[in-house]
Amino acid sequence: MTIDGKFALVASPTDSAQDAATVLRRRHDFAELDEAEGIIALGGDGFMLQTLHQMLTDRRIVPVFGMNLGTVGFLMNEWKPDTLDQRVEKAKTFTVTPLRMEAVTVDGETISSAAINEVSLLRETRQTAKLEVTADGRVVIEELVCDGVLVATPAGSTAYNLSAQGPILPMGSNMLALTPISPFRPRRWRGAILPDTTRIGFRVLEPVKRPVSAVADQREVREVSTVEVHLDTSLTLSLMFDPDFALDERIAREQFIV
Repeated sequence: MTIDGKFALVASPTDSAQDAATVLRRRHDFAELDEAEGIIALGGDGFMLQTLHQMLTDRRIVPVFGMNLGTVGFLMNEWKPDTLDQRVEKAKTFTVTPLRMEAVTVDGETISSAAINEVSLLRETRQTAKLEVTADGRVVIEELVCDGVLVATPAGSTAYNLSAQGPILPMGSNMLALTPISPFRPRRWRGAILPDTTRIGFRVLEPVKRPVSAVADQREVREVSTVEVHLDTSLTLSLMFDPDFALDERIAREQFIV
């Protein structure tokens, strides 16, 4: 298999990613982005999320093979410019279904946004947030007092969710992580693992006195009054990985890192 004429190349604006793009352009004849059957993405995890979100916006979704020119690169393969054709041909493909955030602001504006990793609610001021939490319309926590709370997919469970002491979810588990951020009340609640068919709702108590923002990956909506989060099964993204560097194995290994 050859990627020439089939795959497009996109790169982060960082010097390292741009230098790597120059190397690859000397070796391959890349397709135009709007005609490509796949994408080679150079950068870090943030750039990969940006690339995936752009596809969701354009509603033109193709597989992405990323190579790490950033810091962590959890969603990326190693940067190795040699034998790229063979690597893409042998790559293992994983499908990722994003979350859909429906947020309503204090002013009544409704904003919808996709999230590949997580949707987070965060306090905007020094005062803690007070939230009512529902699952499929049923109140499960009448008042959660905290710095915030998040809903994470398996692909995003090793990111912000893990930093907030949330669980790592294996790929294909069909679960979502509901994780509090610095909870004060209920003091002993450390979160929940829910079926990914669950519609999770949040109502901000005292939204003027205790303003809360909602963030879908990198998009922030400030001063929200209610937020609903659910898996958007109408959208499916495809990430390609080297067989010995596959996403499911990397997530599983994270459970044993101390």
